[in-house]
Amino acid sequence: MQTQLAPEHQSTPEGRKAQEVLRQCVHCGFCNATCPTYRVTGNELDGPRGRIYLMKQVFEGQAPTRTTQTHLDHCIGCRHCESTCPSGVQYHELLAVGQPVVDAQVERPWRERLLRKGLMTLMPSPWFAPALKLGQAVRPLLPAALREHVPARPPMAAPAWPDPRKSLHARRMLLLKGCVQPGLRPHIDASTARVLDAIGIRAVVASSSTCCGAVQGHLGDLEGAKDRARRNIDAWWPYIESPTPVEALLINASGCGAWVKDYGSLLADDPAYADKASRVAAMARDPGEMLAGWMPQLKRKLAKKVQTGLGAVTFHPPCSLSHAQKLSSAAKPGPIESGLRELGFEVKLAMQDSHQCCGAGGAYSVLQPELSKQLRDLKLKALQATEPQLIASANIGCIVHLQAGTNTPVKHWLEVLDEALSR
Repeated sequence: MQTQLAPEHQSTPEGRKAQEVLRQCVHCGFCNATCPTYRVTGNELDGPRGRIYLMKQVFEGQAPTRTTQTHLDHCIGCRHCESTCPSGVQYHELLAVGQPVVDAQVERPWRERLLRKGLMTLMPSPWFAPALKLGQAVRPLLPAALREHVPARPPMAAPAWPDPRKSLHARRMLLLKGCVQPGLRPHIDASTARVLDAIGIRAVVASSSTCCGAVQGHLGDLEGAKDRARRNIDAWWPYIESPTPVEALLINASGCGAWVKDYGSLLADDPAYADKASRVAAMARDPGEMLAGWMPQLKRKLAKKVQTGLGAVTFHPPCSLSHAQKLSSAAKPGPIESGLRELGFEVKLAMQDSHQCCGAGGAYSVLQPELSKQLRDLKLKALQATEPQLIASANIGCIVHLQAGTNTPVKHWLEVLDEALSR
């Protein structure tokens, strides 16, 4: 696609990135066929092709409007369009530079500004868990739009982490605890540490690590996201440069994993952090990527339990796992689905729309509740067709969002594996 950048964008990093991505697009429209929001609204401007044109106009000097901003906001960031695109257009890179340019020229309504600022402040904050407990105490009094995002009951007490006095394994992996997950589902990190302990690996956490930065990045605050990335790199670096370095940076929330794997490009223009960011990104791993290597130890641990059956699991592959990390696809089951089957679980996948978005999208379900609910209803309909006893996924946002719409238990697949090992 030919572009003529406006003078004010020709020498900026944002303008150069926009031009690079725009020139790859051939306007074929294949992306619209798999875009969840285009599927729901039927509006060309709510599909990737339409949004690309909107951003092209902005970078060519046309003043954006509130309508421009709204259509960009409707994008859930699932990146299904990238999996579909025959030209390899990195749509998410264009959106990352396009949204801040639009937001700088179009003022949002005050309620929206307040909500977005609140999300960017609270979600990565140590105060998130206490605020969640307070929200649960006053849940009946909350506005309906907010009430759904506050679980009715606090999470059950998480299983204990392995005793550090006994878990003295030579092998170590760094674990990103994240920001909202410890408050919403503390079981997930504990289960991850217990599974690692069972196969002879010690999970370690850098106490000064923070939110990965995805919340800020997806809400248009790229500088805030970069600051989070730098703080994490500083926190993790001693473990990476240690005489006995960690094997990997294990990230059990696929949305966070996708973001950390992009640290290299996020900080590419920062001479002080570019090399470190690339190294951290290269060390980031989803647990599913490691599962094949853990298989011998896990099979030995589960040998007797397999004889009585490990149970059935309906697996929902998050978009951040499928399209951002390329670890699952409609054409070929990913390492989690294949690995759980090999271990003895009966793994089911939705026959229809198995890789369509559930509508969570991090903060998207709060900012765009109607679209988010429509997408969740479509996803749950497809999942319920498998008659699930249990739904498993690999991302905290998907897990919490799906659970709010069904009575069927929804868990992280590592929780399911930990429970099988603990029987």
